[in-house]
Amino acid sequence: MTQLALDLRTSVLNVLQRHIGAGQGITAKDLAAAAGITEREVRAQVSALREDGIAVCGHPRTGYFIAETSAELETTVEYLKGRALHSLRLASRLTRIPLPDLIGQLKLKT
Repeated sequence: MTQLALDLRTSVLNVLQRHIGAGQGITAKDLAAAAGITEREVRAQVSALREDGIAVCGHPRTGYFIAETSAELETTVEYLKGRALHSLRLASRLTRIPLPDLIGQLKLKT
């Protein structure tokens, strides 16, 4: 990881540490302004923080926040799974491959 990427991630995390719990969510626009980055970079850094195991939650209604409870984390996990499934359905339709077959192909080791 480059120093710039680490600095961006740290900047986003520093802002999010002031937003604990769904009631304290911050919009991507406001998070970007507070961190001095673009909204696109916010999304990239939130993904990176999640990959690092930081419980960054978010939904269009609540904004981004760090989970205060396991229920908040579970709600975000369900939201992300729903988005992933929607994307897989679209891929299935575009390729004309039935969803179960497409998912099966994703599991094949090549």
